[in-house]
Amino acid sequence: MNTQLTVLALVTGLLTGAFFRFLNVPIPAPPEFPGLMGIVGIYVGYKLIDHFDAGIEILEALSS
Repeated sequence: MNTQLTVLALVTGLLTGAFFRFLNVPIPAPPEFPGLMGIVGIYVGYKLIDHFDAGIEILEALSS
């Protein structure tokens, strides 16, 4: 994992969130904790399937 890239992503997110709030524009993310945990769950599920090298090539399966 690239720590510098992770910190840059965090800083970018913080600045973007602050900018959205400054302009009183709703953020394009769930504003409540359960919604945030749903996004975390999607990420963890994706990584689990990737770790176990499971899955199918859906476009390849549909084209045949």
